[in-house]
Amino acid sequence: MSLEELARSGVEAALAAGASDADAWCEESVSRQIRVYDGAVESLSDAGGRGIGIRAFLDGRSGYAYGTDLGEEGIRALAQAAHSSASVADPDEHAGLPDDFGVTEVPCIASPEMAAWTTEHKIELALAVERAARSREGISQVEETVFADEEGSAAIANSRGFSASYAATQAYAYASAFAGEGEDLMTGIGIDLARHPGALDPQAIGREAADRALALKGARQPESRRCPVVLDAFVSASFAGFIGAMLSADAVQRGRSLFAGREGEVVAESSFVLADDGREPGGPSSAPFDGEGAATRRTPLIDGGRLAGYLYDARTARKDGRATTANASRGSYRTPPSVGTTNLLIEPGETTLEGLVSQAGEGLYVTDVAGLHSGVNPVSGTFSVGAAGRLIEGGELGRPVREITIASDLVGMLRAVSAVGSESRWMPLGGSVKAVPLLIGEMSVSGS
Repeated sequence: MSLEELARSGVEAALAAGASDADAWCEESVSRQIRVYDGAVESLSDAGGRGIGIRAFLDGRSGYAYGTDLGEEGIRALAQAAHSSASVADPDEHAGLPDDFGVTEVPCIASPEMAAWTTEHKIELALAVERAARSREGISQVEETVFADEEGSAAIANSRGFSASYAATQAYAYASAFAGEGEDLMTGIGIDLARHPGALDPQAIGREAADRALALKGARQPESRRCPVVLDAFVSASFAGFIGAMLSADAVQRGRSLFAGREGEVVAESSFVLADDGREPGGPSSAPFDGEGAATRRTPLIDGGRLAGYLYDARTARKDGRATTANASRGSYRTPPSVGTTNLLIEPGETTLEGLVSQAGEGLYVTDVAGLHSGVNPVSGTFSVGAAGRLIEGGELGRPVREITIASDLVGMLRAVSAVGSESRWMPLGGSVKAVPLLIGEMSVSGS
């Protein structure tokens, strides 16, 4: 049976068990990961899975069950378990399927070229990344080099007659390089992602890891100051991911977001534009529909400097009297849907990185932050996080620095954005963000 047929059979079984409404999510995937070290394969994993999750609704209650037995008896048992779970759950007047379903055409998220790549070719790609990083003079070690890819398909069906499916592929590689020795050891990461391995550039990934490490070699702690700060794309992506999580309607409704009750307010400088877009062709999280079957779309979050809105699934939308924004996310068939970001996009500006550094004059270029998720208060937005980078002296990059702390509050930082970089790139680790460098007019920098 196809995934769609299996999903439909899950819905039929839930209704037969006594559910008043139901949906089923079915998926299968094959993933591979290759780690190389010192010119040899350190580990190679190849994993696959196929399973179904059934959500049953009954008198304002909901229950969920999942499993990998996709035979008739297995699906029937899961449907009964979901129904039984719903029968003892607490009532929730907002629970239920979304009011609208659909499919957005998202081209090129599954590449046929993936099938042409053998394991041997993928190993050679990973080794080429490592060689490129090790070849740079001054690199003392390449600690980790990884290639990974995945081919997957997913289908959904519900009791309102909707069913759909899609397939997607993804490949990425990264390396972590070190420059210096002992206590002066500094690290840099290089990364790239694409729909198939052939679109990755192993030389560029390795060089980036090496260059980022070498740029910090000999770093020392600077004096404390208040100054302009340029955040590189890696760092701005980390901040955007944290902001996106706080724009989840669930976080807002629980009072766990500094953006609660601020819709329409000015929360950023007008040049900073943030959106969530589940239909972006190059986005790692792109799909034609979300985890509940709502058609994916673009949702403005911060536009014209104002908070444009929040991210909703069916339940949180119903609670606020809104429509879903197609942000019902599923980690896998093992989990029911919940609100989450798809692809976060910081809209690019018109200034190159060199231009941002020049505008900063005397300041700091931040290339790495540590402890962001523990260093930011989600309610007040205040943060104080460790950082490393390079001083900006006379509008040019100067000596490397480390053991510094940058501190502000998120809204204050966004309002202080002076310019937005023009070079955007995807950052797949820890989320899906298409980020650009940002120039912050002034921040507190603590050093010696």
